[in-house]
Amino acid sequence: MLVGYSSSSEEESEAGSETATDRNTSFSRKCQEEDDGDDGNDGCPAKKKAKMKEQTPKTRLPLPGGLLAMFPDEVDLQTDDSSLHDGRVRSFKHERGNWATYVYLPYHAEEDFGELLEELLLAAGAHGVVLNPQDEFHLSLSQTVVLRHHWILPFTQSLRAGLAHCKRFLCTAGRLKVYCNAERTRTFLGMEVLTGHAQLMDLVRVVDRTTTEFRLDTFYKDPSFHVSLAWCVGDFTVQMKEFIQDLQSLVDDHEEGAFVLRLDCVELRCRTGNKTFRFPLEP
Repeated sequence: MLVGYSSSSEEESEAGSETATDRNTSFSRKCQEEDDGDDGNDGCPAKKKAKMKEQTPKTRLPLPGGLLAMFPDEVDLQTDDSSLHDGRVRSFKHERGNWATYVYLPYHAEEDFGELLEELLLAAGAHGVVLNPQDEFHLSLSQTVVLRHHWILPFTQSLRAGLAHCKRFLCTAGRLKVYCNAERTRTFLGMEVLTGHAQLMDLVRVVDRTTTEFRLDTFYKDPSFHVSLAWCVGDFTVQMKEFIQDLQSLVDDHEEGAFVLRLDCVELRCRTGNKTFRFPLEP
């Protein structure tokens, strides 16, 4: 006679199923009994729900510094504390993702320029105006405008295309002039351009086409092209104009003759945030 035997694994599975069913039934009954005084209807004890809430983290851990460094434009590392910037005040509020941008021609100062600048700063100080030398010297071809990060590439591509056939040239400067920004928060001592004005206007028209394309402010209609030499906080226009001729005499009588600032216009640059783009002009 043949007798059928169920395998041990089947028996264990069935026993386990029955045991699990009994446990689930018992747990459901226990939940229902403990939950009689609870307003909830999710079948979970009130004590367990309270414990779950206590375990929920309430604060987010800070991101590692190395990860933040990978995305500098996504983190606001700027500060509006003027004491950290020699008293300078922003022309517009910094916002994350906004990049201050301007186009310019760089000026590489020569040794005799440095000597003249020191004389000018001393003379201004003797008249009660303390000037700070510029960190770098350049001739602006645009106003400072704000670019969104995703505009940077198409903006610089537009500039490069517009400047493709612009030629190199030389311009000179030698006449001192006082300038003040629109907010009247900073005053500048600049050296105004004497020659090369027409070629500079050609470059401005190229830059203006790009800024117009992005609906940004164009350059001034009647610009006074100049290289800023030094600056001070506040509006000292009136005071500086009173002794500007004394400063001009230092330029005109400099060593072997009048000092002339020579600017070789061989390359435009666009500074946007901490990035600098270069646009060489044709020989």
